[in-house]
Amino acid sequence: MALTPTQRPTREWPLLVLTLGIVGIICFPLWQGLGGSSSTSWSGWDRERWGRLLLGPEQIANYAAFLWAVFILASRYLEVVRQRRAFRWGLLPTDEGARILQEDARPLQRKIDQVTGGRPFILANMIRVALAKFALSRNSIEVSETVRTQAEVDQGRLVTGMATVNYLAWAIPAIGFFGTVRGLAGSMTMAEKGGEQIRIATQHLTVAFDCTLVALALSLVVMFLIHVMQREEEALVIDCQQYCLDHLVNRIYEPQALNDAPAANLNHALEHSHPGAYTSAYGEIKS
Repeated sequence: MALTPTQRPTREWPLLVLTLGIVGIICFPLWQGLGGSSSTSWSGWDRERWGRLLLGPEQIANYAAFLWAVFILASRYLEVVRQRRAFRWGLLPTDEGARILQEDARPLQRKIDQVTGGRPFILANMIRVALAKFALSRNSIEVSETVRTQAEVDQGRLVTGMATVNYLAWAIPAIGFFGTVRGLAGSMTMAEKGGEQIRIATQHLTVAFDCTLVALALSLVVMFLIHVMQREEEALVIDCQQYCLDHLVNRIYEPQALNDAPAANLNHALEHSHPGAYTSAYGEIKS
């Protein structure tokens, strides 16, 4: 069964295209009709004005932090893509009616080690830990608790790995505000002298607000990428947990359930158990 981040995913990107289309159809005619394309808008800026907006000490520092964050997020996305390959490897039996016995735990662990080649995979590690618990106990509830605990550990590890990106997402607007404070301080100093210094003070004010504008724009992009990446990683852990529940926990054979039944209900339990025989993880017929 092909796994997706959600069973019924919201079609967010088509809805985004629809939203942009509606906003564009309504807003652009109004913007042109109300003088939005006049020389006072961005389209009337010269090269020098664009240079002051996009280039400066704070802007360059923001570009460096932004690019570093993008590289980290891109590497994490590629790691998520690599992790999802494990779902296609058939680490657990998926045949209808297959059951996993306690003696199948060790062979399945060896199979996982051979298939993964010792490479770290969240799904393989989660299955390996659950099989180790099953080898010691036939209780499916304990195996399910082990899967959930391991999922929490993996999720916590992924959250911890986002620490640097979260810091950069905070640092970008902080650097922009630093440039704002620097520009405001320079403008105040120049304005006190009067005369020609008033024009220079105005340029300092422009620098101050330009730093904030660039920083906030980059911060919005980084925060969106962080949101997308966190959702992908959370969906990966959830899908791994669901895979273990579907193909491991729900396929565990617990013969002690029949042994613990009262003698008066033994025949009733046998009638409602799997008729005749059942298939183990390796296709052997068990009675």
